Amino acid sequence: MRVALFGLVLAACLAGSARAEPDGAPYSVRPGLFDPAAPDLGLKPAPGTQTFTVFRPEETTERFSNGVVLIPFRNRLYAQWQSSPRDEDSPDTRVVYAVSDDGEHWTAPDVLAAPGQGGRMHSSGGWWTDGETLVAYTNVWPDGFQSGAGGFTEYRLSTDGRTWSEPRRVLGADGQPVEGVIEQDPHRIGDRVMTGFHMRPGMIATPAWTTDPLGLSGWTPGRMTNLPRRPAEGGAAHERRLSREIEPSLFQRGDCAVMVFRDEELSFRQLASESCDGGETWTTPAITGMPDSRAKQSAGNLPDGTAYLVNAPNTDRPRIPLAVTLSDDGRTFDRSFLLRGQGDLQPLRYEGQYKRPGYHYPKSVVWGDWLYVGYATNKEDVQVTRVPLSSLID
Repeated sequence: MRVALFGLVLAACLAGSARAEPDGAPYSVRPGLFDPAAPDLGLKPAPGTQTFTVFRPEETTERFSNGVVLIPFRNRLYAQWQSSPRDEDSPDTRVVYAVSDDGEHWTAPDVLAAPGQGGRMHSSGGWWTDGETLVAYTNVWPDGFQSGAGGFTEYRLSTDGRTWSEPRRVLGADGQPVEGVIEQDPHRIGDRVMTGFHMRPGMIATPAWTTDPLGLSGWTPGRMTNLPRRPAEGGAAHERRLSREIEPSLFQRGDCAVMVFRDEELSFRQLASESCDGGETWTTPAITGMPDSRAKQSAGNLPDGTAYLVNAPNTDRPRIPLAVTLSDDGRTFDRSFLLRGQGDLQPLRYEGQYKRPGYHYPKSVVWGDWLYVGYATNKEDVQVTRVPLSSLID
């Protein structure tokens, strides 16, 4: 009897905990939106959802891909990603891109940044455009990613999407090169472009803004207090300078910007901070009620202002399923749709460092009448899933 009573009390406490939103979080999630006992968390695809393959590895091609980022430019859709013959974060990593006229059929990849020399590594930095010029960012890790020393950002310019300028460094408001790698999805908020950098030495997540419409210079760091990290095992401080908040994305809510982060402290929830003064100051990041499997996520707004979050809303490490979750007011996310689930996950074909099944590092963009989401399946296949806007907007 006492055991049964204890079980009832424990169940009630857990249910209450699931309903409670952490104090200070910029947004909440409707209780029961995700059912951990159901396949794919109980989520279903929105009507009209489609998936296409941009690149499929073969024995004679590179077999690792990740960091897929999309952007429309001159009535075409561009996909950028990093690839290597076998392993993630290896010196032979290069940055490539492919192009589509319709979102379904894609060109073979072309090279944006060749593999580095002497341990130097390149990775996908994403895109930006003012409509006339396409900016391709490349993140450069002088001592390789695994060194933990961090890196910096270069850019290449094109007016036709085919020929590119020589790489140059992204500059801060002081005219000096920014000592950090850019996150992959800048957003225009009012008259400013906002994103996040991981500043070195190490990787310290830092919001930043500029009034340069091309996002090449004038980057000013926002003031945000990063959350503390727990000591490493044995009580020593973390040897690698890595903030608790990493891999940010953001959406707009009225006059405010809300930045979301992956949490390195294994809460398996998104962290979030907000700024209501144009990115000058940011609240201390708080744990939200949004489940997250600890990968990159993508945030943004649909044309009617609806806020959305794309991630793997799992409370464990598997990056399955991939979903888009929406909020009309940017405060309560109350509906979610399946993008890719366990049932249609292709098998992992090739071995490689850090490769595992799942849908990795999604980034998204609105193009035409669709929301497009790019990602790497199993860190092998480069794929896009698109959803009609009419199926997402109430």
